[in-house]
Amino acid sequence: MPIFDNPSLQLYTLRDALAADFAGTMDRVAAIGYRQVEPYNFVANVDELGTAFASTGLAAPSTHVGLLAIEDQRPVFEAANRLGIGIVIDPHVDRARWTTAADIAETAEQLNRAAKLAAEFGITVGYHNHHFELENRIDDRFALDLLVDALDPAVVLEIDTYWAQVGGADPIELLTRLGERVVAIHIKDGDGSLDTKKQVAVGSGSLPIEAIIAAAPSSVIGVVELDDTSGDVFDAVADSYTYLTGKASA
Repeated sequence: MPIFDNPSLQLYTLRDALAADFAGTMDRVAAIGYRQVEPYNFVANVDELGTAFASTGLAAPSTHVGLLAIEDQRPVFEAANRLGIGIVIDPHVDRARWTTAADIAETAEQLNRAAKLAAEFGITVGYHNHHFELENRIDDRFALDLLVDALDPAVVLEIDTYWAQVGGADPIELLTRLGERVVAIHIKDGDGSLDTKKQVAVGSGSLPIEAIIAAAPSSVIGVVELDDTSGDVFDAVADSYTYLTGKASA
């Protein structure tokens, strides 16, 4: 019985390999068994992605783009449409902007404005957390909760379950409480520290992966990611796929 039968892969995991051989790396991802990926900074290589998707059958239901750092977001949403990407997720708002309710409210307003524009293209906007949105507390509440309170319901969440735990949250409780607002999760594993070199293949670390996935909505996009690792990254990507799906990777 698979734990998660159709995982996606955050391509940032393979950033060095992609820089050296984009097409070959995408071929390797497909050969492992992945059928979905989550690109990052994808507008810069939209042509290469389009070619790779056509040749491998890979698809991207979601992507990462620093939307709030872009003055004109229209080219992002146009490129997403071109590649069939339906969810554009801002992956990072500087940690200094998570210490006051006023700053968090402004971030929410920026995301709300982006979502309104994205809707004109049939695109959904989301936000992805790191550890500091949970580590920072305001009136004994997670800073992330203040963001959620201020977000338009059209803005969705991608919960990075590893960084949520590092930040002091229980990812199972967080996913249960946020419910259907969560449309994607990052599935990653390691020793639960800030040291990204200690991240390992999913199922080989300290996180309760099966319970985390069980707490997420049944329709959630599950995205494997390693920010870094001390081992072979392709082995970690392949072993993660096998652990989640129960299928031997190529």
